[in-house]
Amino acid sequence: MPRLVMAAVLVVLSLSARADAVVGSWNIEHLGWNNGKRVDLVARVADRFDLLAVQELMDPAALGQLEQALEAASGEPWSAMASHALGRGRYREHYGFLWREAEVEYLDGAVVFLDHGDVFAREPYSARFRDRESGEAFVAASVHVVYGDGTDDRLPEIAALADYWRWLAEAHPDTPRLLMGDFNLPPDHPAWAPLRALGAVPAITDQATTLSEADGRYASRYDNIWYRPDRLSPADLGVVRYPALVGLGHHRARKRVSDHAPVYLALHGGRLASLAGQDDAAVMAGHCIDLNASSPAALQGLPHVGPARAAAIVAGRPWHDATELTRIRGIAEARLDEIRGSGRLCDR
Repeated sequence: MPRLVMAAVLVVLSLSARADAVVGSWNIEHLGWNNGKRVDLVARVADRFDLLAVQELMDPAALGQLEQALEAASGEPWSAMASHALGRGRYREHYGFLWREAEVEYLDGAVVFLDHGDVFAREPYSARFRDRESGEAFVAASVHVVYGDGTDDRLPEIAALADYWRWLAEAHPDTPRLLMGDFNLPPDHPAWAPLRALGAVPAITDQATTLSEADGRYASRYDNIWYRPDRLSPADLGVVRYPALVGLGHHRARKRVSDHAPVYLALHGGRLASLAGQDDAAVMAGHCIDLNASSPAALQGLPHVGPARAAAIVAGRPWHDATELTRIRGIAEARLDEIRGSGRLCDR
């Protein structure tokens, strides 16, 4: 059902026949340029999600083409919306969002952030959506942080995301928030401290999300989804290393699909659909937290675990069972139950 609405933002929903929400975010490298992109293969990957936030959309018409390809691949109706062009100078991008109509409903509030300080080159967008199965509303936002000439050029926008996060809370009180996109900065960089101080944590901590020029290797940890673990408890999250899914080698996939891999977060006990015919372990990465191996930043993705408790977990290694976490001050049986029930711990 080709439908293109000039606005933007995205959010969560539930997966067809599974009734569980799976949200994805993907920089689809210059989608809409005349660059030989295989839209059919992009759709094959995008169909893994109920809602997909798209960065580096260069032409809204390309989002309509992707919507049609998704409907052909899935046999289900989809909807799409795109922002107006954003950027400074001649180079501009759009944001795009696609969602499976049977699972996700757009509610209201699609709006570009009013950036009084003119910090963002491409201002974030936000809106309210509803998971049709659960009836729960969510606020989601998408952003593509400027790359610039180096890390220092990116830090002002990263710092400004804390103010944006507060604005989302004021605009949509008591509604869970997702902030997703290509941040061009790893999640353990000190510049994230202001956002972390507001209770937000990254869904992806240890896994690289960009396809490097070295065959089969992944490089930077730039793409992510930030959320508050006291408001949302993802059952599954990770990176879809898609070349195996579309049947292309690393270099060809990088050229014909994207130089970024999509990241995802599943809610309400959801899981990413099994990748039939593929080695799931090779395609999906980064979707559990290991008490004995994950970094302190990754450990903070667990409920009730901040920097101090993450450091205590590292100091207390090795852990033989999650029940031993009650040795850490502040983790009693009730909090242990929340940690174990979050679905984020690797099975031991």
